[in-house]
Amino acid sequence: MPSVPFHYVDLRTFCYATEDDKRVEAALRHYLPEEFEIEVAPTEGHHGDRIVVLSARVERADEMRHVLGQVAEVDEIERVIEELDERIDDNTSLFLRLDKQAAFGGRSALGEGITLRAKVEAYPAKKEAAVENAREAFENVRDGAY
Repeated sequence: MPSVPFHYVDLRTFCYATEDDKRVEAALRHYLPEEFEIEVAPTEGHHGDRIVVLSARVERADEMRHVLGQVAEVDEIERVIEELDERIDDNTSLFLRLDKQAAFGGRSALGEGITLRAKVEAYPAKKEAAVENAREAFENVRDGAY
């Protein structure tokens, strides 16, 4: 089984006062392994409204494979692979925005609501190497090699 070229994967979403906490948590859990711990941080918006920040950091290889497998199910995975040069910054971090409503419905899709940030392993730590490593990882997970 190929190694996972990521140091960690962070997932984060917000639960606004108009949303149900359990549904938002279920949407985030769509991308996470079973029973994975989610950090919950209540906060307040500019106008005093309640906002809860839900986040999770995945660091173990098997768990990262699970997250990548869920992400690879997006209909536009080929587009993601083609855009890796634009989605990875000079600090070798990969950024994706995922659809919270689709995730609640059990589907993976690009969109708004859930932010994914993954630190890509690259030696030396250069963007070009990170893009290549991420491309290989997504192609492996898409092709079922993980």
